[in-house]
Amino acid sequence: MNQSSTAENFTNQVWKFFASVKLSVVVLLSLAATSIIGTVIPQNGSPMMYMQKYGETLYPIFNALSFFDMYHAWWFRLLLGLLTINIIVCSIDRLSATWKIIFPKKINFQAGRFRKSANRVEWSAEASPDQLKPVYESYISRHYRHITTQKMDNGLLVFGEKGRWTRLGVYAVHSSILLLVIGGLIGSFFGFEGFANIPEGESVHQISLRNSNQDKQLPFAIRCEDFSISHYDSGMPKEYRSTVSILNDQKVVHQADIRVNDPLRYQGINIFQSSYGRIPDDNFTIVFTDPDSGMEYEKPASIGSRIQMPSNKGVLVVEDFRSNFNFRGHNIGDSFICRVISADTDTDPDSGNFFILPLAYPRFDRMRGGDFVISVQDVDFGYYTGLQITRDPGVPVVYAGFILIIIGCYITFFMLHKQVCVEISEQNGRSAVMLACVAGKNRPGMKAVTRRLAERLQNLQNPNER
Repeated sequence: MNQSSTAENFTNQVWKFFASVKLSVVVLLSLAATSIIGTVIPQNGSPMMYMQKYGETLYPIFNALSFFDMYHAWWFRLLLGLLTINIIVCSIDRLSATWKIIFPKKINFQAGRFRKSANRVEWSAEASPDQLKPVYESYISRHYRHITTQKMDNGLLVFGEKGRWTRLGVYAVHSSILLLVIGGLIGSFFGFEGFANIPEGESVHQISLRNSNQDKQLPFAIRCEDFSISHYDSGMPKEYRSTVSILNDQKVVHQADIRVNDPLRYQGINIFQSSYGRIPDDNFTIVFTDPDSGMEYEKPASIGSRIQMPSNKGVLVVEDFRSNFNFRGHNIGDSFICRVISADTDTDPDSGNFFILPLAYPRFDRMRGGDFVISVQDVDFGYYTGLQITRDPGVPVVYAGFILIIIGCYITFFMLHKQVCVEISEQNGRSAVMLACVAGKNRPGMKAVTRRLAERLQNLQNPNER
């Protein structure tokens, strides 16, 4: 066996593999099974949530298998890729035979097939076959694309056909599935989903990507001009909205109010109202209380500031603020996250232990046992808006797939390839007429089609009444 034959055999084997119906079944079952996993396991949650739910044993396994962001996992994309190739190869493999059926060089009608059809109606007419021929030919030519007339010894046959092209309906469905898969893959590879918390009056030009420690630069800046919230009588939030501006080169190019389910779309990027929260103003007061003497020392502070502690006991760093902080299973409300750098390690900016200062419990820091009991006072709050920013360039392709699948299903299930035969034979100066219709599907429905067509032809059979 020469090298070219080996390459040809290998190509044939690869083609048969991707054209296999078994491959279709395996891939579809795999997608169905993994979709169940994606339904059972919440997607795109925080690592802390997964650690608490699945423990230290299952968490690293599920994380390595990308079960927490399954629809962006490499193996899920591989399954979609296999399905795409399988559909393309199967369609090409069967299209040549279908094409010959749809566009034959010559259409042959077999009278015997119609004479045996269950969808057959017979009647007699006063007119001769020659008189009925132009009447029936005219009517059938108006309703059927192909018409052929054949002479018989004692009469004639009129054949009509339409709808051969409807066999392409299944390929429209195949193409729609390809568009849906390709659209999903485009969004998976080239789209993004991120979040940004923007205080009133401030702007951002980059967002934090979901399930990633990376930030993404936006082609424009988003500024929160105003945030408002309304409440029900019970105190529950009724509606919250943000007035945001889009800025290019520090100039406002677009402004809109966004609410839940009413996003802003700009340059293919969607901006959704996702959440909101309170955020402390820049200036508040840190109080250091000497546990022995009860002496209090007040110092101004802000998020990120470094504050020299009394008596040179070290440096306090206000790292962050969290609302509804959870401490040992209990919600202790608004809390500041801080860090004390002792005087001995002041040269190391990353040293020190983290601790929390809840606003609702000023004596909470006593449990830490430091040189001072630390608390926070004089905190004024503003609001920030939580925005979800997404881009999915595959959406137009997905929409095109939805439209095409509707068209393909309509063609496949509601349009038929139909053939009709009218046999007119002379009997004792009269005409015996036999009408039969055949179709590749919906055979019960063809009985009604045959009956209606027979009634119309019978109404036309007397030329003197036309």
